[in-house]
Amino acid sequence: MKAFITGIAGFAGSHLCEYLLTNTQLNVSGLIHSRMENISHLQDQVELYQGDLFDLNSIGDILSAANPDYIFHLAGEANVPFSFSSPWQTFQSNVLSQINLLEKVRELVPDARILIVGSAEEYGQVRLEDIPINESVPFRPDTPYGVSKVAQDMVGLQYHLQHNISIVRARAFNHIGARQTERFVASAFAKQIARIEAGLEPAVLRVGNLTSHRDFTDVRDTVRAYALLIERGQPGEAYNVGSGISHGIDELLAILLSFVDIAIEVQIDHARLRPSDVPVSCCDYSKLHAVTGWQPSISFREGLLYTLNYWREKVKEG
Repeated sequence: MKAFITGIAGFAGSHLCEYLLTNTQLNVSGLIHSRMENISHLQDQVELYQGDLFDLNSIGDILSAANPDYIFHLAGEANVPFSFSSPWQTFQSNVLSQINLLEKVRELVPDARILIVGSAEEYGQVRLEDIPINESVPFRPDTPYGVSKVAQDMVGLQYHLQHNISIVRARAFNHIGARQTERFVASAFAKQIARIEAGLEPAVLRVGNLTSHRDFTDVRDTVRAYALLIERGQPGEAYNVGSGISHGIDELLAILLSFVDIAIEVQIDHARLRPSDVPVSCCDYSKLHAVTGWQPSISFREGLLYTLNYWREKVKEG
C-alpha cells in the first residue's frame, strides 16, 4: 500500500512521514515545492516529487507516478496573520490547489482514500456555551485563513457527495513541536528564549496577547490521529483533532520560562497582536475517539520542551 503526502516537508507533514515510516508498512511518497530541510533525514526512505499544486499537468504526472492508495493533503498556507494582509493569496493557496488535486484524483486515482486537513479556525468566534467545540458547532470564521479552511472543508464534502471519492475531513486544533516556524506562538516564544540563552539577544521576550486560551496538542499525537482517520474515518465525515484541554497563552509562556535558568523580562509587542483573536478554543474529540480509539498521549509540558529543545539546537547550528 502506498501513501502520498502533500506538504511532506512541512511541520506536520514531516512528522506524519516519520510516523508512517516507523509505525506502518506503507510505502511513503510526497510532494515538495522547494525547501526540504525538515525531511532531509528521511530522503533515502521516501519518494519525493517536486511540483506545484497550481499546475494541473504537474500534479497529474506526479499522481500517475505515485499511484497512491492514501493521500494526506497537508499542503497550503497556514499563516493566520499573513491572511489578513493577503486574503486572496491565502484563498488561492488553500482552495484552488485542493481543487486541482481533487480533479486529478477523480481522473487518475478515484479509489484512493483522502484526508483533508482543516482547522479549528473554521469555527472562529464560537459562543461560550459551545465549548468544548464539537463538529456540529456552526462555522463563524473571523480570519481570511479560517474562511479558506471552511472552503477546503466544504469542497472536500462536495467531491465526496458528487463523485463518491473517499474523503475524510480533519479539523485540527493548535499543535506544537519541533520544526514549527516562529509564526506560531509556542515556536515564537521558544525561538526567542533559545536566542536569549545563547546570548544572541537581550533578555527581553516580546509577546502578543497572553489572555487567549487555546487547545494545544503535540504534533506527534496529531499526525497519529491523521493516520488513524484515513484508515478508519467514515468518508464524508469531519473529525476534530485536539487535546480537549484549553491552556492560556500566559500558562504556555510560564511553562517555557520554567525551563530556563536566567531571568527574562516579558514585554508586550503591539505588532504581534492580531486584528481578531478568539478568546477561548477547546476541542471535543469524542467523535474521533469513538471511531479510532485515539486520545492524546504526550503532555502539554512535554510538547513545549520538545519545541524549545528544537530551537536550542537550531540556534547552536547557526
